[in-house]
Amino acid sequence: MAEREARTAESVRDYPRPPVVVPDDRPVEVFFAGRVLASSRRALRVLETSHPPVFYLPRCDVATELLRPSDGSTLCEWKGRAQYWDVEVGGRFSVRAAWSYPEPLPGYRELRDHLAFYPGRVERCTVADEVVRPQEGGFYGGWITAEITGPFKGPPRTAGW
Repeated sequence: MAEREARTAESVRDYPRPPVVVPDDRPVEVFFAGRVLASSRRALRVLETSHPPVFYLPRCDVATELLRPSDGSTLCEWKGRAQYWDVEVGGRFSVRAAWSYPEPLPGYRELRDHLAFYPGRVERCTVADEVVRPQEGGFYGGWITAEITGPFKGPPRTAGW
């Protein structure tokens, strides 16, 4: 709790474009169907104007045996082509719950061998024991915590800003 209180408020309006990658050593966890999918103190946060941060976790801190490659990919002008992952735990599935950049573009090479999770497609995500709120909309995977302020891109009618 004290760790959360000591954090300075961040406005997504102050985040840069193009985005930056920032190390974050707080404990980050991802849960699905009662299982820990990921647990790390070596996360990377991607900060981009109008977006809540996205946490990327080292592959070695993820239970990759619970992930299955998903169909399709998307292209980010900054980071490159994203590969998607489904989660399967005890007969429960979440489609495209995670993504990664197997060959990130220059400037984002540190994202190689990391995975990001959509908070709204897993049971819960936490940062320093705080439960994350998912970014609205179906495309972006931002993690909203108490120190992050908007307005956030993602809801209807926000694609153009």
